[in-house]
Amino acid sequence: MTSFFVLIDHLLEATMPHLVAAPILLPLLTAGLMLTLEERHRRIKSVLTVISGLMGLLVALALLRWVNAPSTGGGPGSIGVYLPGNWRAPFGIVLVADRLSTMMVALTGVIAFAVSIYSTSRWDRAGVHFHPLLQLQLMGLNGAFLTGDLFNLFVFFEVMLAASYGLLLHGSGKLRARAGLHYIAINLAASALFLIGAAMMYGATGTLNMADLGVRIAQLQPADRGLVHAAGAILAVAFFAKAGAWPLNFWLVPAYSAAVQPVSAVFTLLTKLGVYTVLRLWTLFFVADSTVSSGYFGQNVLIAVGLFTLFVAALGTIGTQRLANLASFGVLMSAGTLLTAIGLAQPGVWAGAFYYLLSSTLAAAGFFLLIDMIERWRNAGSSIAAFETAGAAPFLAEDLKPLSDVNLDDDEQALYGRAIPAGVAFLGLAFVFCTLLLAGLPPLSGFVGKFAMLSGVMKSPTLTAAGWTFLVLMLVSGFFTLVAFSRAGIRHFWTTPEGGQPTLRALEVLPVAALLGASLALTIGAGPVMHHAQATAQELRSPQDYRRAVMTARQKPSPTPSPSAPAGGQPP
Repeated sequence: MTSFFVLIDHLLEATMPHLVAAPILLPLLTAGLMLTLEERHRRIKSVLTVISGLMGLLVALALLRWVNAPSTGGGPGSIGVYLPGNWRAPFGIVLVADRLSTMMVALTGVIAFAVSIYSTSRWDRAGVHFHPLLQLQLMGLNGAFLTGDLFNLFVFFEVMLAASYGLLLHGSGKLRARAGLHYIAINLAASALFLIGAAMMYGATGTLNMADLGVRIAQLQPADRGLVHAAGAILAVAFFAKAGAWPLNFWLVPAYSAAVQPVSAVFTLLTKLGVYTVLRLWTLFFVADSTVSSGYFGQNVLIAVGLFTLFVAALGTIGTQRLANLASFGVLMSAGTLLTAIGLAQPGVWAGAFYYLLSSTLAAAGFFLLIDMIERWRNAGSSIAAFETAGAAPFLAEDLKPLSDVNLDDDEQALYGRAIPAGVAFLGLAFVFCTLLLAGLPPLSGFVGKFAMLSGVMKSPTLTAAGWTFLVLMLVSGFFTLVAFSRAGIRHFWTTPEGGQPTLRALEVLPVAALLGASLALTIGAGPVMHHAQATAQELRSPQDYRRAVMTARQKPSPTPSPSAPAGGQPP
């Protein structure tokens, strides 16, 4: 077994420069291959989706291992830089794999692999081009996490959003069409702001390379600081809209709850991408030692936006009974928690936030998939399925039983001494699992992440009003989540269903079990994961290594240099 890992390490060391581009190229090539196949070859597309998802997960885990294991030629603090056009930064496109980006790519790989399996059970047949759109969505996500250039970040955002438009409308229906129009409108407006902010940043600094931007912003003259601050504010608004931050979050719950459940599970990553870009650009452009501003520019605004988002999400959670809305508000609550934690700018809080990001995203994705099975079971054969789907089941007088019959079911059979069917047991246990994770209750990873953030806030030398508010809102939001999920659990599991016992397929059960199992693995392996999160937080607090790795990356020498071209592919 040791020799096997040594062989893997040698392969990683040899292929690492090109492996950084694999999470982008793999779904791109898979989507292109699928588009050459007709719709009647849906089974082949399903197999390609699963294979691509597995390969993408393995590549993501290999990159994550490379940035942490010295034996691979990388090791703690290692940053992989790939120059696709073989042009030095800041002139060419740059892909960068550090602790934060590889962690996000690995999280994307886990969820994508689970969704690729789940979708083959039936949802890929609800419309056309599901599998190619899913691959393009993953390409945009991975590209946005790995790119080191602001303009290419915009390009990958648009690739991801274009695919998400089609995925949101997958399955058709009036509800999805209406939610899709709102979703497209808000994201087109955010993309326009993104482009304006990037243009202003280029006008002020003359570059769009993220590492180079961090260096040049720190060297700006006082007269030019206002333009950079305005560009940063415009970019922040665009990213807040994509992260679902208040007050730009009105589109999120209708869109996520209207989409088919496998799509909603993938969409949990979209808000995390918005949070990621805020963190990445904020730490690169406006670090605490920058001469542009004292401390982090816009820190108070970021904290306020995060707190309001968390507050609104908590109110929405306690005010809804529909399962899809509960999951959507859980995604919103996670975004508010992460934005506030980032705004506090404390390494201990950041480490807990990274751990919480992994836990909450896996839990929300798993819960979205679980909702599909629960609602199909509860609504099967029901004459009031439309009301159940809308989250407003009526209370019928004929549903009441005489007091003497409370120990009998509808078939006049005794309720006591009967075994719980396997399908109901799985759905119930998975629901309890998701409740504990999303509410942040012990002993699962949701509690570990929230406790780490609370500990980081309490250990701060100066506990500000924002820190106290964050503490209170985290506790209140967890309590509201527990109450709302308990109410929903009673409604769905303590009443007699119309459709009898649930019929679950292995292709549905295994992905949900895998996502919840990954959350359990986070709990068991909390030590190593938290160590990685702490190292990531320290790396972001000192972005000099990121800048140095990007700016000093060298091209590969050309085997046969042209006499008329500059040597090494350098710009003339």
